[in-house]
Amino acid sequence: MDRQQDMSAITQETTHETTSAARQLIGNITDLQRQQSRNLLTNLQKRQQDMIEPWLEGELKVPGPADWLNYLVDAGERSVLFWETLQKRADNTRAHEQAGSPPLLKFDYETLLDGADLETPVNYSLLRILPANDQPIDETLAPLIIVDPRGGHGAGIGGFKQDSEIGESLRAGHPTYFIAFGFSPEPGQTMTDVAMAQMRFIEFVTERHPKADKPVIIGNCQAGWALMGLAAARPELPGMVIVNGAPLAYWSGVTGRDPMRYAGGLLGGAWATRLASDLGNGRFDGAWLVSNFENLNPANTFWTKGYDLYAKVDTEAPRFLDFERWWGSPNLFNADEIESIVDDLFIGNRLTGAANAGGNLLDLRAIEVPVVVFCSYGDNITPPQQALNWIVDLYPDDFALQSAGRTIVYLKHASTGHLGIFVSGSVARREHRQMIDALSEIKALPPGLFELIIDDVPGSETPAYRVHFETRSVDDIRAVDTDGREEEREFIEVDKVSEITSQLYDWTVRPWLSRMITEPMAETMRRTHPFRLRRSIWGSQNPALWWLPAAAERVRQSRHPVDSSNPLLAWQELASRNIANTLDSWGEMRDAGGELVFHAFYGYLSMLSSASPSPGTKRHKEARERKRIEELRDDLSKGGELEAGLRVLLLFAKAEGKLSKSAMESVVQGYRKAATQLPDIETLREITRQQNLLVFAYPEESVQQLPDIVPDAESRQRILDAVCRIEPAWCNGEGETGKLWRHLNEIFEQPSSQSSRKSSNKQSKAK
Repeated sequence: MDRQQDMSAITQETTHETTSAARQLIGNITDLQRQQSRNLLTNLQKRQQDMIEPWLEGELKVPGPADWLNYLVDAGERSVLFWETLQKRADNTRAHEQAGSPPLLKFDYETLLDGADLETPVNYSLLRILPANDQPIDETLAPLIIVDPRGGHGAGIGGFKQDSEIGESLRAGHPTYFIAFGFSPEPGQTMTDVAMAQMRFIEFVTERHPKADKPVIIGNCQAGWALMGLAAARPELPGMVIVNGAPLAYWSGVTGRDPMRYAGGLLGGAWATRLASDLGNGRFDGAWLVSNFENLNPANTFWTKGYDLYAKVDTEAPRFLDFERWWGSPNLFNADEIESIVDDLFIGNRLTGAANAGGNLLDLRAIEVPVVVFCSYGDNITPPQQALNWIVDLYPDDFALQSAGRTIVYLKHASTGHLGIFVSGSVARREHRQMIDALSEIKALPPGLFELIIDDVPGSETPAYRVHFETRSVDDIRAVDTDGREEEREFIEVDKVSEITSQLYDWTVRPWLSRMITEPMAETMRRTHPFRLRRSIWGSQNPALWWLPAAAERVRQSRHPVDSSNPLLAWQELASRNIANTLDSWGEMRDAGGELVFHAFYGYLSMLSSASPSPGTKRHKEARERKRIEELRDDLSKGGELEAGLRVLLLFAKAEGKLSKSAMESVVQGYRKAATQLPDIETLREITRQQNLLVFAYPEESVQQLPDIVPDAESRQRILDAVCRIEPAWCNGEGETGKLWRHLNEIFEQPSSQSSRKSSNKQSKAK
């Protein structure tokens, strides 16, 4: 009887929980519909305002017969030049393929190591970038290695123009290297093989520069997450890791704004990747990845990019062709490569340790060197949440990050898109230049989380910037994810569904389809892919365009550009706005519908299998953390002048909430001086880590215990003098730093700086 009552109670409780979860799911879907409706309506109103703005400002005037004649002549000439530019794009792509698809770099280079010659061959190679004759290179500086992202497009994204990561590295005088890839992977090549080859490349660069620090490695997008995995597997290799626009927490994002993360779930898992690989005879066509990127912005893909070329064809053609050189040459992946990427990363999210049964590929907490993350709010491929949430996944609180001795710096851009992070000239001149110039200061930062801030210097004739570092908390990273992370439970269900559908595909379709497809069939399908076909159809091999080169030459010889005051140009611009706005609205409705379907389906599955962490586990972590903090107390009174000086600097940085680049330059100089008196620089960094942890855990006690570790007056005065030398503003008696300065003088039993100056002045007058 009692057992029946217990079973009845359990059944009732389960029913109640299921009903509650169902109500919550319905509520979430309803809220999402309302949010999407508001977003669509708001954007529609903005576009309507954009459409009527020319009317309100009186830009739309009735054209006369002469206006029509001049405009039609100009429009015809622009059309011919536009078509010729498309033909040049197709011919450039064909010539590039016939040349073997080499890296499309603007810089001279020499190949140092070819991955095809390694014991396990890969389609990667190590290039040394050759500086110009008048470009000095300092061999004592840490070499920079830029890893090309293999994300579907062609090779050379880090240096296909002068204002680029390569250009900024050479400008700063660093020996510069580039890890590039070829068009087609080696037979049997895997992601592990690629990682092993890149490790060999980094070792080779390190051996070439025995007098310099370890290499600083920059990874863009796909190369960023691959670089993080490499640094975790071999933490002794890099001197610093910089990842730009690299997704590391693949499930994160903002509702209504980041639709790419839903693609795997809407397709029913990774079976579609397997199908594309089988249709490619064991190789996946990167054109699918590039097309997915383009489809995110249908207005730009299907109208704006072409219209901008047409409207400004006299000046825009060189820039257009320069960009299309690498964008229009998609590369290939082996089936094993792309399937491991999609299964383990994009869908499985196993790089940082998702809360599912798949486990972790690597432990990124093993990375020992400073990590710099560059992301942008305008990036819809790798939004800031995907670039930064790995920090929260690995380090749940500030103490965990501090005690691990890890230094993480992040930099956020307000608006640039995904490609802008790597290819924008203005971003290269501002963000990448400042990051490279601050490498030594970043290495000198204590363990913790920092945001790199670039301030514009007003009143300068040429753009000038000032850099400082502001301390941040793990909670600041959580605040970036304005929606929270509850919805990420739905992606666990995507992973489960993907495993089922992929296995079904492997059992039922792959055995016969993979044997049926031949290489000529696969090559035909690649050639007729819509992405390539839109480009190749304009090539010189098209007999219908035999007349185009001669016609374009005649147009250039007798060009009749229309006057900018012609009213038909305003009507042309209005028509273009209308088309772009229509495509934007369609894209938003498509994304909203897909998002709604995703959350409805996978939210239901998540409701059926939801699980929450055990409260006992949380209490255990908190108890362990308190024990570690208590163990630190014994170290408060240990050390000497070096420990005290570093502790004082960290106390001032904590009081101000930021560290200027100039202050860190002084610290770097101190590091180099102290390193000659210590076994190695790592010892100094370990001392800094320990003092930073004490300041974090015991801010008041850290100050009070200073007299115990610096008992003599001479050493105390040297510390105070060093503070004023590093950052004079700290000693001016204002704000929190002023309070700390006065308190420091009191516990050191020294007069304040102002009293000292007055006493010195009186003594000099008496003399």
